[in-house]
Amino acid sequence: MYKWFEALGGNEDIVIASGVRLSRNLEKYPFSKKISDSDAIHMVEEVLKEFETYADEEFGYIECNLGELSEIEKFAMVERQILSKEIAVKKQCSGLVMSEDESTSILINEEDHLKIQALAGGANMQKAYEKANEVDDYASESLEMAFSEKYGYLTSSPSNVGTGLRASYLMFLPALGGANKINRLSEEVMKYGVGLKAVYGDGAEGVGHIYELYNEKTLGSTEPELLENLRGIMEQVAAQERKRREYLLANNYDEIEDQVFRSYGVLKYAKQMNSKDAMTLLSQIKFGADVGIIQFEKPLNIYKMIMEVQPYSLQCRSGKYVGSKVRDKLRAQYLGANLSEVIN
Repeated sequence: MYKWFEALGGNEDIVIASGVRLSRNLEKYPFSKKISDSDAIHMVEEVLKEFETYADEEFGYIECNLGELSEIEKFAMVERQILSKEIAVKKQCSGLVMSEDESTSILINEEDHLKIQALAGGANMQKAYEKANEVDDYASESLEMAFSEKYGYLTSSPSNVGTGLRASYLMFLPALGGANKINRLSEEVMKYGVGLKAVYGDGAEGVGHIYELYNEKTLGSTEPELLENLRGIMEQVAAQERKRREYLLANNYDEIEDQVFRSYGVLKYAKQMNSKDAMTLLSQIKFGADVGIIQFEKPLNIYKMIMEVQPYSLQCRSGKYVGSKVRDKLRAQYLGANLSEVIN
């Protein structure tokens, strides 16, 4: 079955995905930071039971107690943006309900009792928002949520009180990142209640030039207002990225073209490859493909490849723990086998 990140949603040269997360808590249980082990077990069992019959028009759902999964399976889901690191390492009982295409999921007993997540490829925030609301409506029919007429939905973190909504765009910003403009851009968008951070690696620049643009406040605004504000900021960031790309191509085309094809050659024929190098080189050929420098015989989803060369995803496919040297070989084999041929 196709995964959400294999679908196209418009503007995918810059906007990889749109996502919505809704934080909810059940009225009858203490918040997750205070909940006892026995109450956690009962709460997870209750939520999983309520979702047993939940069905989507297009895709079925799977559900599980996360304690049943191996460390490799859980951290592979972290790499695919399904689980958070917090819930992956949590010792207390926790659970997951997830659509087969991985676009929609409910984390049970993370920071809050429920974290409803919906993802859509490209700049398709409305689709993600509608799906998250659909799941929220279903949950609210049978589970009483902690809600205040004055403050809205009550959450473990004060920053999520109100709508409990966190919306985000996953953005590919190689031109701005390469020009070291991300820190300044982050400071600019912060003035409008929006955050910008690297998804992979440490520091603002990260690895692979993939960033998350997200709303920082949830209180004092309606959900449509939060989404509209974020959409406006996203469009401004995308415009800056496009302007910077045009400048680079006008002034450094030959150097960029050489770098793109060198990156392709290394990815296609290397026998060993660590994850940082793989992500950096994949980022370079994605940029080359997006601006028309390099063309492939078959459509190439670079973001899918970036996720699948992550350490735990490689081990999950191999079905066992392996050391870094073996992972480097597996990663190179995967890249060589899955990179499409170039059109001359």
